[in-house]
Amino acid sequence: MTNLNMFSLEGRTALITGANTGLGQGISVAYAKAGANVIGVARRSCQETAEKIAAFDGSFKEIIADLSDTSVIPQIVEEAEKAFGRVDILVNNAGIIKRCDAADVTEEDWDAVININEKMVFFLCQAFAKGWLADQKGGKIINIASMLSYQGGIRVPAYTSSKSAIMGLTRELANEWARHNINVNAIAPGYMETNNTQNLRSDEQRSEEILSRIPAGRWGTPEDIAGAAIFLASDAAAYVHGFTLAVDGGWLAR
Repeated sequence: MTNLNMFSLEGRTALITGANTGLGQGISVAYAKAGANVIGVARRSCQETAEKIAAFDGSFKEIIADLSDTSVIPQIVEEAEKAFGRVDILVNNAGIIKRCDAADVTEEDWDAVININEKMVFFLCQAFAKGWLADQKGGKIINIASMLSYQGGIRVPAYTSSKSAIMGLTRELANEWARHNINVNAIAPGYMETNNTQNLRSDEQRSEEILSRIPAGRWGTPEDIAGAAIFLASDAAAYVHGFTLAVDGGWLAR
């Protein structure tokens, strides 16, 4: 009989970037319900996330940091360890998107997207993995990819490039670190009700086009990510390495 305790995160500490809204908030709440101490990192207050977790007496700590600059990483690591000790799970969720015809993209906007969506992800992975490699106790990394890790999209060349890179980076780090009991995997959300898709959902024509392509017939919600995020962070995924799990309502099946 399967031991469902393998899905428990009791006694573990998870750090989630972009935890103030959307998918990051959903994952934070799910992890707290699964028993983890949760550290939410964001540029703005995570008060709403903290309140949701406090409602069931979960454990949450906020770290305010600008994830566009890798110089904040030592601060994040120090504050996280001061709050709960060792971090066991890292979720790289924070990301930005800038919509613009490819012919008009500025270098400034390109760099802004790549710095947060790709560069920061790698160096956060590196920072926490160094500790895990040193103590040989292992760890879990879940990177948030995208449908545009598989597809090209339109008017989002920097975002598509960054999310394609996340899938490749997830594989590469898994190849290096799996033997050290470090699981590196990713989740590719489909079209979700988040800040990043507000403009798409507000555009009636584009929204209808998208919905017609989703077999489930609806936009996803942050709650739809919870099961996949808990699975990949738990002992149940101990032998899962380098895989990107799509949570997309069937989008890729069409």
